Amino acid sequence: MNGKISNELEGIISQMLKPLKGLSLGIVIEGLSGFKAIPFDRTNEQDIEVLNKLKEIAEIVLNTVNENGILRPRPNEVGNDIEPFVKNALNIVNYYADTPKTANGKKKSTGYPDIEFKDTFGRINYLECKTYNIENINTTQRSFYLSPSEDFKIIEDAHHFGISFEIFVKKVLKISIYIMLKVGKF
Repeated sequence: MNGKISNELEGIISQMLKPLKGLSLGIVIEGLSGFKAIPFDRTNEQDIEVLNKLKEIAEIVLNTVNENGILRPRPNEVGNDIEPFVKNALNIVNYYADTPKTANGKKKSTGYPDIEFKDTFGRINYLECKTYNIENINTTQRSFYLSPSEDFKIIEDAHHFGISFEIFVKKVLKISIYIMLKVGKF
């Protein structure tokens, strides 16, 4: 291989390995899946109702988790535990929630998005759940990661939502940490 082609390939591969910045999530979703991320419309009554239900769901999750706490050896492992609480809260408000299925029809828990739910209007929505520690809010620590997959979990046009909970250590019990949640204003 001659030097010019080698340099070009090196440049292309280098660029491919860099995170994409400045692109909207909707563009990335459509590019990876072929399906549109439907924009949230603040003038659409159905969209507003879904947002209000998500606020209600956040309160249900906060109350449930804060009643019992989450025991984990490390705070960064709490994100794995929050999804079942969110799924349960979605079901409480009559939004059918489940693990998203891939194009092959298999339920897949890893990767974006975490949850698929159907609202009372029969629309499919995708939801990503995140937890964070306020002490790390201004660091370069990654809070969202999306990678391409041959068996992607986005299989139709839908709204894409994110829900995030701030965690804090309430007390240390031997090896585990008792985690509580709080949420800011929506």
